[in-house]
Amino acid sequence: MSLQVRSTGRLSWALGLLVALGATACGGDVSEAPSTSDAGGDSAGSDLSASLSGAGASFPAPLYQRWFSEYNKENSGVQVSYQSVGSGAGVEQYLSGTVDFGASDAPIKDEERAKFTEQYPEGPVQVPMTSGSVVFAFNLPGVEELKLSREDYCGIVTGKIKTWDDPAITKANPDATLPSQPISWVHRSDGSGTTFLFTTHIEAACSDWPAGSGKSVEWPVGTGAKGNEGITAQIQQTEGAIGYVEYAYAKENGLPAAAIENKSGNIIAPTPESAALVFQGETVPDDFALVVPDPENPDAYPIAGLTWLLLYPKYEDANKAKALKAVMDWSLTDGQKFAEELGYIPLEADLIERVKERISYLGEG
Repeated sequence: MSLQVRSTGRLSWALGLLVALGATACGGDVSEAPSTSDAGGDSAGSDLSASLSGAGASFPAPLYQRWFSEYNKENSGVQVSYQSVGSGAGVEQYLSGTVDFGASDAPIKDEERAKFTEQYPEGPVQVPMTSGSVVFAFNLPGVEELKLSREDYCGIVTGKIKTWDDPAITKANPDATLPSQPISWVHRSDGSGTTFLFTTHIEAACSDWPAGSGKSVEWPVGTGAKGNEGITAQIQQTEGAIGYVEYAYAKENGLPAAAIENKSGNIIAPTPESAALVFQGETVPDDFALVVPDPENPDAYPIAGLTWLLLYPKYEDANKAKALKAVMDWSLTDGQKFAEELGYIPLEADLIERVKERISYLGEG
């Protein structure tokens, strides 16, 4: 195993690898963005007037809320409210029809699809809007860089490694002064797409992981917190804490994130560049439900995934359908620059065109 943290080069080069997602497929205090904003009115969407509500994943919430806020600066006829309640609750609200769109970091499951088709003549519509990585954020005063081998992070999440000065961790970090302090593992307490992405990788990487994968699992150790926001706050408030959050939350709140060992045995720091390599050579299916549990690329940071909006095939209110299409179209074009700014991975042009084509078929009235 190499203990050198690999550099993955320029962001523009790495993000270009996401062409494969579209081209090959057709076969402290936590800083938060405002949850409600106005959208739709002074430029291309100036004739629109509608109120939209959505709920779901906290993973992309900073980006979604930024999109709605920025769109509001150009338009004023459409109100968009997004509740960061977690993928589990978001899917439930979507299936019950109490929101105009849901959001999830886990693809729709077969049983959820079946429940949807009991109520609607067509199947659910899930489309990716961005992608990002899940990182091990930590709070160790005096330690800004941390390397974790697979033995290390598997041991932390199973509870087999209990203190920061465990020989396995100190071996990977010979230049760090690690305290003789208990490790405080923080995990999600709610149904979570971030948990789905994280445990899907852990199940693939850790042979002794007992809890399987999903939006909710029975954690063998640790303290629960609600949302990426809750885990971030818990880590900030607890010396010796470590937990999993979407990269943007660690970046926004100044939390360091560990470099971890990938499938090839290389220790890789979490960056948008290294996370983009997860998708190299992968094919996105027609329903966009791509999941990569443990990427083969030797330079890839190994925990990253797409995140989806969940839409209805037809909206009885034509104004809502038109407004939703306008907001999504803007987010997929002008709004993509904010994805990179916040630490997400912008979708490549070919995949964006596939998504735009799919949403163009949403029924109106």
